[in-house]
Amino acid sequence: MDNMMAASREFFRQPLEEKQRYANLNGGERFQFEGYGNDWVSSLDQIRDWTDRLYLKVEPEDERSIALWPVHPETFRNALHEYTKKCGEVKDDLLRAMAKLLELDDDDYFVEHFGDKPLTDVRCSYYPVCPRPELVFGLKPHCDATVVTVLLVDDRVGGLQVLKDGVWWDVPIVPHTLLVIIGDQTEIMSNGIFKSPVHRVLTNTKKERLSVAVDYYVDPEREIEPSAQLVNEKRPALYSKVKVKDYFARSYNAFTEGKMVIDTVKI
Repeated sequence: MDNMMAASREFFRQPLEEKQRYANLNGGERFQFEGYGNDWVSSLDQIRDWTDRLYLKVEPEDERSIALWPVHPETFRNALHEYTKKCGEVKDDLLRAMAKLLELDDDDYFVEHFGDKPLTDVRCSYYPVCPRPELVFGLKPHCDATVVTVLLVDDRVGGLQVLKDGVWWDVPIVPHTLLVIIGDQTEIMSNGIFKSPVHRVLTNTKKERLSVAVDYYVDPEREIEPSAQLVNEKRPALYSKVKVKDYFARSYNAFTEGKMVIDTVKI
């Protein structure tokens, strides 16, 4: 955890020219999800964030765009590989515990749903000091379109908030702790028993902030729906079946517009 955070912090402290070697603009024009930068701006009405990101695909390993994995600092590639490998173990243990809590027949229910080619990506996010925090979010309110997100937060600067009962609550800083955010895919498969929380990041006038998120998704070619074991007369299916890659497409558009994509599959 320390190595991953240190390598990320060192990357963002490099000169802009060095970071742009890994830009998410292919040829300086065509936007791609992977790489360094920010969201593609598709309209003047788009809600933008006060953040820089380094977004990389980690799994499947044979689909890694290694050219976009920074070579400076020298520790970055190895730190990312080792950190995400350990996070995968945490993710599987947690999902088995969650299946057990739901009293599903198979503790591996969620783990096995990932399929043959599940997707894992990492988002290293840097939130610079912001002179007008009342005008912009570090990260706009949203839900994660994941199964789960394993989040390593800055152990010195807060800013992450979660929405509950119409009130925004600060997420406390607990050093050397991983924060796990349940994603939309788990909400769908658990038929709404586990909720994907709306959350946001505030900007700060005095201090920069850093976080590293590892996002876990079901194989994009697979479909997800509520578990048959969690659907009955008293609790009918609350979500329709959806192909994961179609959900991805909807989620990006919803994110840029500040909307919640899970609303599109609610019955």
